[in-house]
Amino acid sequence: MPTIAFVVFDGFHVMALAAQPVFSFANRKYGQPFYDTLTLSENGAPVQPVDGPAVMTEPFGNQTFDTVIFAGGDPTDVPSSRGLLEFVRHSASTARRVASICTGAFVLGEAGLLDGRRVTTHWIYARALSKRYPEARVEADRIYVIDGPVWTSAGMTAGIDLALAMVEADLGTDLARAVAQTLVVSHRRAGGQSQHSALLEIDAKSDRIQSALTYAKKHLAQSLSVEQLAEVARLSPRQFSRAFRAETGQSPAKAVERLRLEAARLMLERSRHSVEQIAQQTGFADSRRMREAFTRAFGQPPQAIRRNGRAAVA
Repeated sequence: MPTIAFVVFDGFHVMALAAQPVFSFANRKYGQPFYDTLTLSENGAPVQPVDGPAVMTEPFGNQTFDTVIFAGGDPTDVPSSRGLLEFVRHSASTARRVASICTGAFVLGEAGLLDGRRVTTHWIYARALSKRYPEARVEADRIYVIDGPVWTSAGMTAGIDLALAMVEADLGTDLARAVAQTLVVSHRRAGGQSQHSALLEIDAKSDRIQSALTYAKKHLAQSLSVEQLAEVARLSPRQFSRAFRAETGQSPAKAVERLRLEAARLMLERSRHSVEQIAQQTGFADSRRMREAFTRAFGQPPQAIRRNGRAAVA
């Protein structure tokens, strides 16, 4: 029976354990026990998460497991005890799969497991992960990434997607879909799906600013000057700029660039248009400017985004 071991430590985020029921419901849908799950820590004592009551755990011991999943915590204070890092490396050499949820990728990185591998984490911490472990190939906008035996996922709820992908790999698409329906998840998200939408994240409070954002998304190929957007919002350019920053926390130009980046990234992954064509259709004017914007935002040029997106689909 495959054992799924979740590894936690003081200060971990308890939402990482939201992936555990995926395996329990897989057992029910399978009709008999297939997975065994347990929660581990270095010493086996109750472990205090950052956002909930203490969690009972078992010690590492000398056991081996089919799959070991490491929870995330504060990436500025990555746990690096000798016992934990030895267990990470031991798991990498004995388990079929080693995985991380959210900033758990930093734990894998601390043990040297990310070198040369495609990985992801919560988009907020992707740059920090890349800077701290420069040998890792961080893909900042993925729900989860599978590179051989190492699986990494984005923010907390992405751990559910990761677990569903494991169930699908083990027991098939139909059973994974049934588990997703039971958990009131419409269906598992593909690993290459964007972690977030720029339009949803830019939180406009008034109809006028929201109408300008909607207009911008529909007309990305145009110049989209402040004057043009202000006219849509029926405000003067000065009033519009002030109101836009007050509501969204950023300038109109920055918001438009983010909308263009998202549109261009989706076209790279889903279409056969050339980089130059995509740059023109999304308002970057030319491929050089789009490449510079992609490197600033994602740490990768458009060609790498396209290559990684196609690899994820494959």
